[in-house]
Order: sequence, then structure tokens, then C-alpha cells
Amino acid sequence: MLGFVLARALYDRYPDFTEGQLSKIRAHVVSRRSCAIVAAELGLDQRLEESGDIPDDLRRSTNVLAALMEAVLAGLYLERGLDEISAAVVASFESRIEEALHEPVDHKTTLQEELAKRGQRVEYVTLSTDGPPHDRTFTCAALVDGKQVGSGMGRTKKDAEQEAALEALEGLGFLSA
Repeated sequence: MLGFVLARALYDRYPDFTEGQLSKIRAHVVSRRSCAIVAAELGLDQRLEESGDIPDDLRRSTNVLAALMEAVLAGLYLERGLDEISAAVVASFESRIEEALHEPVDHKTTLQEELAKRGQRVEYVTLSTDGPPHDRTFTCAALVDGKQVGSGMGRTKKDAEQEAALEALEGLGFLSA
């Protein structure tokens, strides 16, 4: 439901964008990370805390907050219907849309495209995984020709790989630091 509502809003709002551009923006906006950020912006993390004895690590967990956001949206959809909630959903995710429009959010794809121009490829490896299953921190590295060109940490492997790709882009001179 979230993906559909935002895809439709982006399509209407940016008719000159290509399908690929719209798809990248939509993917960023509906990501687990974005859902967790919006959940916190709406105070759902505080509501979760108030609802009972929930450990801090679960209350702050990106996965838990994203799942809570999705559950709230599903409940609103079932209670009110798509037409009635669409505008509020788009408004709630407005900051995430703006971020996707003004910041390169898919560093992995950008790095892959830039390296392809040179006939090179990137590979990502997980260097470490720390923490309990519900509150992990991953450290990943971006390798080009077997050489580490970037590393990053994140709550998911994808986030850690994105950070590693950003560091690689900066270190290889594709972006200014």
C-alpha cells in the first residue's frame, strides 16, 4: 500500500522523470530505514515505549520501528480506505521524498555505474556483525580489484554497504568529500 501510494504521488508530481528515476526515489522513500525515520518523527517510538515494558534496544530498532509504521499504515488503510489516507501518507513521507530528490541515496548503484565506465567491478564483503539478532550492527567493505576502497557500518548489511560505497566514491574521486 505504501509503495503504491508513493509511486502514484511521485508519478503525478514529477511527470518528466524517467521510470528509473521514479523507481529509485520510491525505493528510497519506502525503505525500512525511511519507514523507521518517519515512525520516529510521528512519535511512534514513544507510543511504543508508553505501551509497556519494552527494552530500549527494541524500541530503537530500525526493524521494529519500520514494522510498527507498516502496521499503523495497514490499520489506517483497513479503517479509512486508500482514498482517505493517501494525502496524509504522502505528507508524512515528504521529508524522505525531499532527501531522495536532493541527495544521491543509492551510492552502490552510483559506484557500480562509475566503475563500469572504467571496466571495473565492486564487491561487498561483511567484515563483522555485532550485537543480538534484533539489534545488529554490520561492518562491510567495498572492494575493487580485491583492494578495500571503502568501509561502512549500519543497522543492516544494506546500510553498511551503502556507507562503504559512499566512502569509496569519495576516496576514488567520484564525489567531493
